[in-house]
Parts: sequence; structure tokens; C-alpha cells
Amino acid sequence: MEEKNTASQPPMEPSGAASAAETPASKPKWLVPAIAASTVVVLVGGGFAGWHAYTTHELDAAKTACAEAADTLRGKANEYNALVSGKAKDASGIAANQVRDAKTVDALKTALKATAPEYEGCAADSKDGLDAAAAKLDKQSKWYESHEAALTKAVKAVETSKLDKTIDDASALLKSSDGQVQDAKTRDALSGAIKARDADAIAKASKTVNDSVAAKKKADEEAQAQAEAAAQAAAAQAAQSQASGGYTGGYSGYTGYTGGNRGGSNGGGQPAYTPPAAPQPTPAPSGGDDEYETISWCGTLGSDPARC
Repeated sequence: MEEKNTASQPPMEPSGAASAAETPASKPKWLVPAIAASTVVVLVGGGFAGWHAYTTHELDAAKTACAEAADTLRGKANEYNALVSGKAKDASGIAANQVRDAKTVDALKTALKATAPEYEGCAADSKDGLDAAAAKLDKQSKWYESHEAALTKAVKAVETSKLDKTIDDASALLKSSDGQVQDAKTRDALSGAIKARDADAIAKASKTVNDSVAAKKKADEEAQAQAEAAAQAAAAQAAQSQASGGYTGGYSGYTGYTGGNRGGSNGGGQPAYTPPAAPQPTPAPSGGDDEYETISWCGTLGSDPARC
């Protein structure tokens, strides 16, 4: 029987193929650059997206700010224009002779000559353009705000000066109407309106006082006319009475003269009636031119004289 050699054998070296199979595969050379490039692309894309988002946000914020500035400007402009077409227009119709201080009227005219800025809005597309537009709108809003305040002050000055003039005139009327009104209560009402500086009440009370002055003047004129008429009537009556008395005396004197020529009376102090004699022819002068006949005439008042 043949015996097997069971002695241990030294290990055998692996073959080349077996070694290659057991070692990890080597990486391609292009893989690392490709991965790096992809990473760069991702980073660049992410950065662009972030930048775009940021710029978009900034642009939107600029648009919002400009829109708000435009809204503020429109509000200020509307308030100013309402003042110009309202109270300022009314006050501009007040003349210099209607106010105590004429300089207030001139100041208002100057304030109304101001030229308002031109509205441009938010027409820009870029953030910088919108920021510039918003800044300009803010500046224009301040213009409207300051000019509205100045115009309001000018209007108030004119209104106050007019009220002062009204009070001056009313005070003069109150003084001049003392004792010249038909109803003293009208002056009391005017005095109260002056103290209250109420233009409407002053106007109403002044009219009432003037009407009362006119009424008293008319009543005084009528009373004076009646008094003058009565005085004239009395004077006429006195003149008539005096004329009647003088005529009677003259008549008596005339008859007395007649009695003096003829002589004689009826015993009552009155001359006797002498009937008229028949007229006689006038004789021719006897002698020279200087010889004339004396002729006497007799009669009574109211009848034709006759030759005695």
C-alpha cells in the first residue's frame, strides 16, 4: 500500500489575474474635473438666483417708496389747490379800502402768484431712477406744505384786517348815532356785536341803527315842517288882523278930513253926511292968468266924490 505524502506544502503566490480581481478599480481621470465644474455651475447658478432675488426686492421696495411719495404729494397738492380756489379766492376779492391795513391785501396777491411744481410721478424703471423720483416728490410735497401754510396766514391776515375795519366803522356809527336814533335799543345791539367781534351781527345791527337814524330824521323833518307851517299860518293870521285894523283907521281919518272942510258933526264924533251937490260949470277966470276959482269936493269912502 502506497503512502500519501501528507507533509505540509508552502503557500503558493496568487497569479496576476487573481490579484487584479481582488484590488479596487482605478477612477477615470476626467471624473474629478467634471465634478468640480458641476459644483462651480451650481454655485454660480445659486449666486445668480440670489442676486436676482435681491435686486428684484430692492426694485420693488423703490417702486413702493416712490408710489407712497406720489400719494403724499397728491394729498398736499389737493389741499393747497382747495385753499387757492376757496378761501384765498374769496379773500382776494377784498379791496384795500375794505381793510384796516392795505398791506395785507398786497401780501395775499404776492402769495397767490407762486408757481406750483410740475408733477412727474414715478416713470423710472431702475432703482436709482425711482429713488431719485421719490426724493423729488418729497421735495415737492414740502413745497406745497410750506406754501399752504404761508397762503393760509395771508388769507387770515386779510380777513382779520377786514374785521378790524368793520369794527372801526361800527364804532364810529355807534358814536355818531348817540341821541340820533328813534329806538335806543338798536345801539345796544350794535355795541354787543362790536364786543363779540361778530362780523355778521355787526352788519345786521349797523343796518338797524342806520334805519333807526333815518326814521328819526324823517320824523324830525316832518315835525319841523308842521311847526313851520303852523308858524306861517299864525304869522299870516296876525298880518291879516293887523291889516284889517289899519284900514278902518284910515277910513275914519278920510271922513274926518271931509268934515274938516265942511265942518259940523252928528254929535257922536263922526262927520255928518253931506249929499253931493249938482255939478256946476266952471267959470272962466276973471282977470289975469293968475286968478283961479277954488273948488271943493266932498264925499264918503266908497262913493264917487262930488263938488261941494
